[in-house]
Amino acid sequence: MPTEYLWGTPAAVLLFGYLLGAIPFGLILTRAFGAGDLRQIGSGNIGATNVLRTGRKGLAAATLILDALKGFAAVAIAEALAPGTGVLAGAAAFLGHLYPVWLRFRGGKGVATLLGIVLALHWPIGLVYAVVWLGLLAGVRISSVAGMTAAVSAPVAAALFDRFDFVPALIACALLVLWKHRANIERLLDGSEPRVGSKARG
Repeated sequence: MPTEYLWGTPAAVLLFGYLLGAIPFGLILTRAFGAGDLRQIGSGNIGATNVLRTGRKGLAAATLILDALKGFAAVAIAEALAPGTGVLAGAAAFLGHLYPVWLRFRGGKGVATLLGIVLALHWPIGLVYAVVWLGLLAGVRISSVAGMTAAVSAPVAAALFDRFDFVPALIACALLVLWKHRANIERLLDGSEPRVGSKARG
């Protein structure tokens, strides 16, 4: 079987995207730089917000960037090798981040990775996502509110930019982001959700 054909199969694209998305950069960085096991800190989440609770702002920024880059890379590489497979690879990378096999399927919440995915799929959608996310983060300083709203903005922006081919996958991703934030939603409802910079659970 030719290599080009093998790569273009859905199974190969899904496997590639999943394995790339499953790289737990937050956990790797905090361990490498002596900040401890991220799963035993704060919320136990492997994303940038929880890395920030270690007091290492540089590691938190690096985690955010790398988590976004793996989503971007999954889409960009898939499109370069087999045009039309970017959405599939991006969805797989997103699932890999949320449910990494290396960590017994207990991963992050997907906000940064989804940013990279939408930037690679259609940069105007990514721009809307980034503005919503960073704008709310700066305004309300509640990471969960900013992340969930940004995720919901992605399919809306895709529809507004007439990219209805992306809407179903982005709706599914947004719903998964909301699901991963279900504990945050409960804390938002009872007024106990921490703000950015807090060492409380979040």
